Amino acid sequence: MTGFLTTHVLDTARGCPAEGLIVELYRIVGDQRRKLASMQTNADGRTDQPILPPDAFETGEYELLFHAGAYLDAIGAQSEQPRFLDIVPIRFGLAEASHYHVPLLLSPFGYSTYRGS
Repeated sequence: MTGFLTTHVLDTARGCPAEGLIVELYRIVGDQRRKLASMQTNADGRTDQPILPPDAFETGEYELLFHAGAYLDAIGAQSEQPRFLDIVPIRFGLAEASHYHVPLLLSPFGYSTYRGS
């Protein structure tokens, strides 16, 4: 099996998918960070294709940056300035050629993640 990476963002404060949220993917090697992709979530809160497709998959350390502040501004979520959450980083490892799914459950004042399926 070839590995790949997907993500999904749910707006838990509104009880719906987080449409229009920018997600960036970086590969981490030592102290170096290399940007691999930047995508926007669709109406289902997912990217239209894997954020790390099978043809680019390598095991190693990665980081997803979720641009939560810009999303919350775009939907008109009120908050003090600066926002409590702006860019949410999630750093994780891909140890084997498999499907990895890293979802984000988001609200203006908190978030949660896990390895999904």
